[in-house]
Amino acid sequence: MFRRFSSLALALVLAALAACSVPVLTPQQPVVVPPPVEPAPVVKPVPRPPRLGLALGGGAARGFAHIGVIQVLEEAGIKVDLVAGTSAGSLVAALYASGRNGKEMQSLAEGMDEGAITDWSFPLRGLIRGEALARFIRDKTGGKGIEQMVVPLGIVATDLSDGSPILFRSGDTGTAVRASSAVPAVFQPVRIGQREYVDGGLVSPVPVRFAREMGAQLVIAVDITSPPEKDPPGDAFRMLMQTFSIMGRSINSFELRDADVLVRPRLDGVSSADFTARRRAIQAGREAAQAVLPLIRQRIAERTR
Repeated sequence: MFRRFSSLALALVLAALAACSVPVLTPQQPVVVPPPVEPAPVVKPVPRPPRLGLALGGGAARGFAHIGVIQVLEEAGIKVDLVAGTSAGSLVAALYASGRNGKEMQSLAEGMDEGAITDWSFPLRGLIRGEALARFIRDKTGGKGIEQMVVPLGIVATDLSDGSPILFRSGDTGTAVRASSAVPAVFQPVRIGQREYVDGGLVSPVPVRFAREMGAQLVIAVDITSPPEKDPPGDAFRMLMQTFSIMGRSINSFELRDADVLVRPRLDGVSSADFTARRRAIQAGREAAQAVLPLIRQRIAERTR
């Protein structure tokens, strides 16, 4: 009996082992291969040109040259982001910042009546009051305040009490230009608030540092100062201009070193008092700007990132 049971058990074990050796076929599941993941496109930043500032210097009637420089920049498609001006440069800077282009400014200059900006006074502190100049600026800029300009504007003047420079960034444009242009003994000092101001050329003949202060990353400086005359001038006004030339040359040697591009129109024979040479001064500005135009483009390319 035991033997029969052992034999039966053995048979069952062998049958089970045999059954395990038979492969069990199951239907194959399809293998899903995910599509390849394409790398995200690399977005390159749009090149940003440097913030370009224009620093327009003082020089009385020689200031018409600034218009020619602006014309060339416009024709070349070079965008000015801000402008700072001293004395005659403040007048052109204000007109430009208000939205006038180079052609409009040339027409305005050629039709300008010198008497419209000259109001003579009893010579106590200056021969010219300067209010006529302020009215002219208000009229030609549409009454815009400095902070309302199309192009950011800075106007440089000198504090008469301590000789410190001031950069006007807000307020009445006509008054600021009048202050910046108030050549001592020619124009009366200009009172703004509790202080009096005179010509910005005393402290900054070409306002390069102030263009930097306004945020310029690249500065084009236009120097229209006249060199000292070799022969001693005869009349009082020319003597005064000679003094400014001597002083301005010393200050400019430091100020202009910080300019990226210097434009220096050839204004030989054009004095600071010669308002008849307007077209000649504008053309001199054009020629000087055209001469340095490749350098301007190079500097912009170097600073574009």
